[in-house]
Amino acid sequence: MATGRTHRPATRSRGIPEATVARLPLYLRALTALSERSVPTVSSEELAAAAGVNSAKLRKDFSYLGSYGTRGVGYDVEYLVYQISRELGLTQDWPVVIVGIGNLGAALANYGGFASRGFRVAALIDADPAMAGKPVAGIPVQHADELEQIVEDEGVSIGVIATPAGAAQQVCERLVAAGVTSILNFAPTVLSVPDGVDVRKVDLSIELQILAFHEQRKAGELAAASVQPPVVTRRGAADQEPAVDQEPDGDVPAVMPT
Repeated sequence: MATGRTHRPATRSRGIPEATVARLPLYLRALTALSERSVPTVSSEELAAAAGVNSAKLRKDFSYLGSYGTRGVGYDVEYLVYQISRELGLTQDWPVVIVGIGNLGAALANYGGFASRGFRVAALIDADPAMAGKPVAGIPVQHADELEQIVEDEGVSIGVIATPAGAAQQVCERLVAAGVTSILNFAPTVLSVPDGVDVRKVDLSIELQILAFHEQRKAGELAAASVQPPVVTRRGAADQEPAVDQEPDGDVPAVMPT
């Protein structure tokens, strides 16, 4: 099986837009669920609904793959799984290193979805000497001093950073210098990388803040909807009472005779 260091995905060279690339994993997840249920074909409308996009966008995305489906039948589920997996490079073996084995790093190491999606956790790395040799998800943690040698020995091109923010940039620079060209960053900081290195940032606090914004907006809309404006009725001129001045206490003074 080919390794990730020598084979790169062909999506960019084929001119597939980045927005389409970002949606391919959504389609693949939905298709995989259909495949596991032995569903042979799926319509664009059904698949779009499962992936959370509109069907016109889905058909446009699939046109970049050269897949147009069959009128009245839909798309072949297994073939689409293969097509998208190939475009994403998931038919290859991608060795991954996770740097920073705290709570988050350990959770990532224990995630069972890597292997089924074409990724192999090749090594777990941490700067704490007390962590060295301890097994996490059945893999012994190795000290950060060995990072460069691990990347070379395992042919790693994808690194996952789960360190504290203060250590992330230095770890990133060491990974890049060792030959890593794609980084998934969980550290709450922005990484500076040279051209040719791809970084994807996952910041849970930002995602929660965005959700908080939407919750606040929904609460404001609900509050605004609950306040009913007063109903103003207009009376005709014949129905209107003559205007009179009121005393400070609110009583209407008697009309003086002329």
